[in-house]
Amino acid sequence: MEVTATALGPWPGEDPVEAARIIRGELGSPHLPFLAELPDRGVGSDAVGRTASLLVELAVDVQPYGWRLVDRPGKDFRRAASALSTDINVLADVAGTEDTPAPELKVQLLGPLSLAAALHLHNGERSLIDYGARRDIAESLAAGVGAYLSRISSAVPGARLVVQLDEPDIAAVLAGTIPTASGYRTLRAVGGQEVTEAWQLVIEALRAAGAVEVVMAVPEVEAPIERIIQAGADGVAVPLKALTSRQWEQLAAAVEAGKKVWAGALDPRVGTLPKVADAVDAVWRPWHQMGLPASSLGSVRVTPAGGLAGLTPAAATAVLGRLTQLADGLNQRAHG
Repeated sequence: MEVTATALGPWPGEDPVEAARIIRGELGSPHLPFLAELPDRGVGSDAVGRTASLLVELAVDVQPYGWRLVDRPGKDFRRAASALSTDINVLADVAGTEDTPAPELKVQLLGPLSLAAALHLHNGERSLIDYGARRDIAESLAAGVGAYLSRISSAVPGARLVVQLDEPDIAAVLAGTIPTASGYRTLRAVGGQEVTEAWQLVIEALRAAGAVEVVMAVPEVEAPIERIIQAGADGVAVPLKALTSRQWEQLAAAVEAGKKVWAGALDPRVGTLPKVADAVDAVWRPWHQMGLPASSLGSVRVTPAGGLAGLTPAAATAVLGRLTQLADGLNQRAHG
C-alpha cells in the first residue's frame, strides 16, 4: 500500500470537459481521480441539488430559503439531474480517449443527515426537525445510489468505485445547534444511534451497488470519528490542522483497525502552497507522535482541507500537483 492523493469534489469553473481532463491528468495512477462538482454552474450543480436528484420517490425544488421537498419534480430537479447526466457523459468521453484509464474513480454524495438539514419541508422548516422525514431521506438516498453507481460504472467500465459521503453539518446535527427556519431557536439534537443507523443504511446500499470503499468526510471540529467507524465506513476524511490529540488517538485506533485516513493536509484558502517538506512534516509529525509506524502511512490518502471551487482552475490544478508531491514525499518516508 502507498500514500495516494485525491481532492474532495468541488472544482472551479463551469466546464466539465476541462475539469475532467485536468483531474484525470493530474491524478493518474496510483492516485484517485474524481467526478468534479461544479457549483459555479448554479442551481442543481451544488452538493444539495446534485444529491437530491438521486432520491427515489422524493422530489425537490428551490425556494428563496433553499431546496424544498415537493410532491412532483419541477424544473430545478430536472436541471440538477440534467447537469449530472452531462457530467457522467463527459466522464465517459474523456476516460474513453485514455490509453490506460485510471483503475479507480471517486464520486461524492451528501450524507443523509446533512441532506436532511439542507432540505426543507412544505412549511419551510428543515426536514431535520422531523424523525419521519429524516428516515424517509436516508431510505430514499439508499434506494437511489444503486442506479447512480451503475451509470458511473457504465461510463468508466472496470474502474473500482470509491464513494465519499459528505457530512459537513454533522457536528451541529449531533449538538442540536442548527437554527430553525425562523432563526429564533435551534433544532433538537439527533441521537447518535439514529445517526449511526442512517449511515449504516446508506453505506450498505453503496456496498451492495459495488462501491469498493466508502469514506465519510467531516469537518475537524467535533468530528465523530469513532461513530463513523462504528457505522461501517472504510475511513474518515478530515482536515488535519485543528485536530485534537483525542481525535488523533481515534484516528490512530482506526488505522490499527485497518481503516483509511484521508488527511486534509493542504488548505486551499491560503494563498501560497506550503513547501513539500513542510507538508510532509505536518502529516508525519503527529502520525509519529501517536506511535504509528512509518510503514502504516500506506493507509493515508492526502486531500485538500476543503473544496477547490473558490480557486481559479490554474490554482486548483496546482493544489492537485502539490498533493501528488506530498504523497511521494510521504511514500519516501514510509519506505525509509
